[in-house]
Amino acid sequence: MNYRHAFHAGNHADVLKPVVLLALLDALRRKDSPFFVLDTHAGRGRYRLQGEEAGRTGEAAGGVLRLAGAVDLPPAVARYLEAVAALNPDGGLQVYPGSPLLAAQALRGEDRLAACELQPEEAAALKALFAGDARVAVHARDGYAAVRALLPPRHQGRRFGRGLVLVDPPYEAQEAEYPQVTAAVREALERWPQGMCAVWYPIKQRRQLAPFFRALRALPARQVLLAELLVRPDDSPLRLNGSGMALVNPPWKFDQVLAPALPALRDRLGGAGASTRLEWIKREA
Repeated sequence: MNYRHAFHAGNHADVLKPVVLLALLDALRRKDSPFFVLDTHAGRGRYRLQGEEAGRTGEAAGGVLRLAGAVDLPPAVARYLEAVAALNPDGGLQVYPGSPLLAAQALRGEDRLAACELQPEEAAALKALFAGDARVAVHARDGYAAVRALLPPRHQGRRFGRGLVLVDPPYEAQEAEYPQVTAAVREALERWPQGMCAVWYPIKQRRQLAPFFRALRALPARQVLLAELLVRPDDSPLRLNGSGMALVNPPWKFDQVLAPALPALRDRLGGAGASTRLEWIKREA
């Protein structure tokens, strides 16, 4: 699957991911000590929904635009919509944030973000976006290799004891990408045991993900939580039927944060046969 983010900005998968991401960042913000975020596949950071790519596909109409004006939303979904609205002060929805921009919004003065992007044009746009923001370092490099180079995180000789590694690859190699993903997460955990990891993954047919889930269970982690949103039945291998976030060592009781959010997204973004999944596939005491 060639998942170029600009073509899919604001679609159902691009709603689930920031909802989960912001909830994780908010959990990190609840403690005073600084945290570090590594975004391995950051993209350009900001997208125009009326631009050439997103405007051509119109996928936001089945995603974020369906949430416009919604009321009585669970806190995690409302938090996401507030973050998007903050980037559109004139009203409407013209600009859609990628994961590094949302992460930067959540950073405090001592927190740090390292955003990696391999494609030259995307990396240049990302550097321009964060020019002058001392909290954000943009690396034009392979995100998987950055795990070894940048972890454990340090700033001015000080190590960060807390933080998040976000792994959100385009899955251009389809199933062949999963071994790279799990290898990167394994290395992240070995180099930075205190850190959390969050992995986005596409769902065409859920049964095809079984080897990936087995590999996640084998990681040197205490807990692995899956949060999935399918907007249609997973019976078509040719469509993106849904997506999920695999959360490795998430915050305490994080499933309770997501529990009301997933059904709300299903009801507003899904069609016939839509479903959700929130399941611990590994949970040690």
